[in-house]
Amino acid sequence: MNPEQVMNAERQRLEAQRQGREDWRLWGPYLAERSWGTVREDYSGEGTPWEYFDHDQARSRAYRWNEDGMGGICDEQQRLCFSLGLWNGRDPILKERAFGLTGKQGNHGEDVKEYYFYLDAAPSHAWLRYLYKYPQTEYPYTRLIQENVHRTRHDPPFSLLDTCAFQGDRYWDVEVRYAKASPTEIHIQIIAHNRGPEAATLHLLPTLWFRNTWSWGGGEEKPTLYEVVAPDGAIWAVRARHPTLGEYFLYGKDHAQPLYTENESNRKLLWNQPNVTPYVKDAFHRYVIHGETRAVNPAQTGTKFSAWHQLTVNPGQWITLGFVLSQEPLDTPFDHQEAIFTTRQQETDLFYDELVPEVSAEDHNILRQAQAGMIWNKQFYHYDVARWLDGDQVPPHGGHKRGRNSAWRHLKAHHIISVPDAWEYPWFAAWDLAYHCIAFAALDVDFAKGQIELLLKEYYLRPNGQIPACEWGFGDVNPPLSAMAAIEVFRVDRAQRGCPDTGFLQRVLSKLLMNYTWWLNRKDADGHNVFEGGFLGLDNISVYNRSEPLPLGYSLKQADATGWMAMFALNMTVIALELNAEGADYEDVAIQCYQQFLGIANTMAGYSGTGGFSLWDHEDGFFKDLVAAPDGSQQRIDVFSWVGIIPLFACEIVDQRLLKNAPRFNSVLTEHMGGLFDGHHICACPYHINERGEHLLSLADHTMLPYILWHLLSEDEFLSRYGIRSVSRIHAQRHDFGNIQGIGHAMIEYQPGESTSGLFGGNSNWCGPIWMPTNYTLICALEKYYRYLGDSYRVAVPGVGEMTLKEVALFLSERLVDIFRRNGQGRVPAMPEDSPFQYAPAWCDLLLFNEYFHGETGLGLGAMHQTGWSGLVANLIHRSYRSGSGGSHEGR
Repeated sequence: MNPEQVMNAERQRLEAQRQGREDWRLWGPYLAERSWGTVREDYSGEGTPWEYFDHDQARSRAYRWNEDGMGGICDEQQRLCFSLGLWNGRDPILKERAFGLTGKQGNHGEDVKEYYFYLDAAPSHAWLRYLYKYPQTEYPYTRLIQENVHRTRHDPPFSLLDTCAFQGDRYWDVEVRYAKASPTEIHIQIIAHNRGPEAATLHLLPTLWFRNTWSWGGGEEKPTLYEVVAPDGAIWAVRARHPTLGEYFLYGKDHAQPLYTENESNRKLLWNQPNVTPYVKDAFHRYVIHGETRAVNPAQTGTKFSAWHQLTVNPGQWITLGFVLSQEPLDTPFDHQEAIFTTRQQETDLFYDELVPEVSAEDHNILRQAQAGMIWNKQFYHYDVARWLDGDQVPPHGGHKRGRNSAWRHLKAHHIISVPDAWEYPWFAAWDLAYHCIAFAALDVDFAKGQIELLLKEYYLRPNGQIPACEWGFGDVNPPLSAMAAIEVFRVDRAQRGCPDTGFLQRVLSKLLMNYTWWLNRKDADGHNVFEGGFLGLDNISVYNRSEPLPLGYSLKQADATGWMAMFALNMTVIALELNAEGADYEDVAIQCYQQFLGIANTMAGYSGTGGFSLWDHEDGFFKDLVAAPDGSQQRIDVFSWVGIIPLFACEIVDQRLLKNAPRFNSVLTEHMGGLFDGHHICACPYHINERGEHLLSLADHTMLPYILWHLLSEDEFLSRYGIRSVSRIHAQRHDFGNIQGIGHAMIEYQPGESTSGLFGGNSNWCGPIWMPTNYTLICALEKYYRYLGDSYRVAVPGVGEMTLKEVALFLSERLVDIFRRNGQGRVPAMPEDSPFQYAPAWCDLLLFNEYFHGETGLGLGAMHQTGWSGLVANLIHRSYRSGSGGSHEGR
């Protein structure tokens, strides 16, 4: 093959998508790993989704809002779905979806108990690879539940590897590959590899089905699947006919028994009610495992189809099955299948090679799997809140209508959204999504821009300007990061294309101003520019549950909420200046937002709204929360955590290009030179311009940075071998704060691993571990400080010496990437030390991108596929190689 023929082919597909010439995103990995136990499927009065719709019901009960499956794909409206079905001949159930523990069953909250991996993906979905490890012995469903229920929060979770299910390598590697010949012709290979020492039999059931959209009222026409004559080279063929999707054909290359049923609930089994049809959702489970021949439709038609393959494979060998899903009927569907797979893989290789040239093989593997996880965690998200509240299945319990999300009746989601994790978090979260967009920008900047705009649309954004947080409580408050994501993605887009997309920035600014006003009006209760954001997505970083109100008359002045809001104000200032620089008239907006920032800085410095108390503790050199009592007295909460680091994030550089068309903004800068506001010096805005004529706008000035960084870069406090901890290690000893007014007896623990508290479900832990998003934002802030202060500004790093801020940023970045690199002992810190991930050939190149990482060892904890923000490690690798230091290892 001529390399020029495949050069930039993936970029060409993305450009065709942008121009509307071809819809490569029509089909993608939009099928969730779990839809049971989600809020959307919960019609109980108590708001208990895990108990209302559990895993055991999922094989027999039709979903209302979203489908799930293993290694699956679907169209962008999830009308037609394709995924794996498996049986090892020993399990009590057909494996059609990933198993895991509910929030109450897990000793650290919900927890998937499977090993599956997103190996590779092209942003256009023209190439996708998924791997599932399936034990050949009976899957230990009961044991996993019983062992974890008996464990306390002080014990580690009991995992599938702990059950010895993979002992003696008696398991299957089942890989699914997708390669698109066109946006509507998808070639599929399923490779079943027997890793065990003996011949073994696997029942493999690739399944095609329609999401049930016809059972909930509205008069939708029911689609159909039925057998048709197979063309040359195919053994069997199925036609799928849908009223809006049109016709599709599924072709099989290998002998299989065709099975048909309906995607309808087994009402008799679930609720002891008459079934609407004798052929229901769990038919294949009953037919294959229990031999119920009457369970499937002998007429070879339905809304759910499976091709039952019974494969016996010798030890160490594998079998490859071929399929094609096509909108057009094909005369010879398999003639060019191998060439299509080879070409798409080569094109994807070239795409990633161009992203980061000359990257080491190890870092390339990390980057590729991280970004594959980002792409695989795109999901079809469907939730019409008004319809859900009113009930369109059985009439819901009376409390349901007045319960969760009842103030969000306007929200109507029916879109592809980047979710944190397709099993443990199969729903969007606003501040996670902001980070996802930053991670996506290098891959597919148009998708990133679309995601930012999506949550600002009228069917998401509340009329009062509030952005929905997540489906567990749309009214919760996440850090306001949409503006940060918008300006970062705008800059990436400009760098890639050489011209600014001012239309995008104008559209988001108009909606962000609504959200900005909501924050000012709703989270600054006294109008003093000090914010009480509450939970803010950061669990366990203070001495009490910040989602709960304090006693009447008491209030919490949050350094992190106020810091986030200061960052928001500066983000808005720079967005307005960017638009103003391109000829639009946004100077007034820039001035207004900047003056709001100055008001926030004034409060942080103690001159307004805090009774004369600064949120900056001069003695300790750190930002801290304050509790205000009814009598006007204030008390500091002497916690060293992200609470006091987040104010650093309020940092922007304004250069001469941005000021060229902004004379009045220039005058405001001059008026407040040196951070002067109302007679006080309150921030770092700006003492002088640097040699490039740039201004620094930030809460923390050059005199504060050395103190904060001394805390951050001390291994006795925040600095771990693998990044910045959420809570300083000094709280391993200094954890009892005695009595704090309005709170009572207060304590905080340094827990470097899993949370020992049940706060927010028990698997939420900012109390010691390393989190990628906050570390990433800190690194970005340090790079901005470096840009302004330059090489002459150096800080002391305990045990290392002096460094420039660029060197500090790189120092932290390398430690974070080292979580996934093999260390001097040949171990990957993120993976369990005694697991096959460390030594087994079929495991050792596989990675899991956890929710957070142990503060001492780097071990991955929490959700195992949280590539939604741990995927930012790919951005850190980009930074590392751009700086010329790529691949630094242990010892930094």
